[in-house]
Amino acid sequence: MVANYADGERRRFDSYANEADAIAAATKLAQRLDSRDYVAASMTRTEAIEFANAQARLKTFGVTVDAATSAVAECLKTVGDLANLHAAVKFYRQRHRQVAKKSVPDLVAEFLALKESRGASPRYMADLHWRLEKFSADCTKEAANVTTQDVQEWLDGQKLAAQHYRNFRTVLNTLFEHARARSYCFDNPIEDVEKIKVPNGGSIAIFTPVEIGKLLGAASPDFLPSVALGAFAGLRTAEVERIEWRDIDLAGGFIHIGSDKAKTRSRRLVPIHPNLAQWLAPYAKRNGRVWPGTSNDLQHTRAALVKASGVAWKDNGLRHSFISYRLAEIQNAAQVALEAGNSPNVVFKHYRELVKPADAVKWFAVAPEQPANVTNLAAATANR
Repeated sequence: MVANYADGERRRFDSYANEADAIAAATKLAQRLDSRDYVAASMTRTEAIEFANAQARLKTFGVTVDAATSAVAECLKTVGDLANLHAAVKFYRQRHRQVAKKSVPDLVAEFLALKESRGASPRYMADLHWRLEKFSADCTKEAANVTTQDVQEWLDGQKLAAQHYRNFRTVLNTLFEHARARSYCFDNPIEDVEKIKVPNGGSIAIFTPVEIGKLLGAASPDFLPSVALGAFAGLRTAEVERIEWRDIDLAGGFIHIGSDKAKTRSRRLVPIHPNLAQWLAPYAKRNGRVWPGTSNDLQHTRAALVKASGVAWKDNGLRHSFISYRLAEIQNAAQVALEAGNSPNVVFKHYRELVKPADAVKWFAVAPEQPANVTNLAAATANR
């Protein structure tokens, strides 16, 4: 008989048919014990700690270190490395949990209702409506079936400027985080959608005189004043939505931005350039708000303008263009800051030398092909 000691076992005795078999078994056992003793004796402190940690992690699952490493080794033969193994486990877990069916249009409707119930601002809601309804009109499948490739191809197909692309990606990511939290989808497909850098941190993007000419030429009659006021007076979109025709004094040559309509809550007077006066002259007898629709209407109208003109939209591009060209025209950051409702430091830091004075002349020369009779106003504002 040979005494056989195995790890974690009580002593037992094995029987063999003859002496030779017993000696062979004893030799094999001795070699195995010698090997384990050698490994145990040669373990470093770090290796011992790793072994103890492994045992502690696996204890909850009732799995030994030997069984766990054996299983992992088999899996690695298939997937190649630990990163792929983790991804495979994540994929399996996601695809084997229960999800509730929810189409993208229904998901968007639910998400918008939730945001509104939580008091999101009207401007934010308008932006969400425009972007998400545009996406859901093209993507009507179940949220759980939307893939990264679906979203990437859709974004690429919109031919968006960098900042515009990033804004869409951000909104879609928020939508699918909402879906994932409510088990409408296995995972968030936006996580792996390409992230792109925005030139100059997204702060400056301006139109050329040719581009603004195309935009104005393709603008609808109701939307044209909004484009012109942004391009040639530097009004913010929110200010354009708030001001009324009575705030525009064509005869006096100024636009009055009241404290209740300015972003900074500081009133200011913006001079009307001769070319802006020409664009606004046909509207001189109008009353009420300059932009008659909602913020959501404005977003849709702007999208239609981009399509009709063939000019890619640049977020805040109209205002950025005005400040840049105006600074090049008069070389006075303090004056431009007053007109735009910015600080001189911001104007000087971000807009200086973006365009040349010659480009400014071209910008403020963009006018209707058959300008209205604004000779007196042009003369009065030529030196401003």
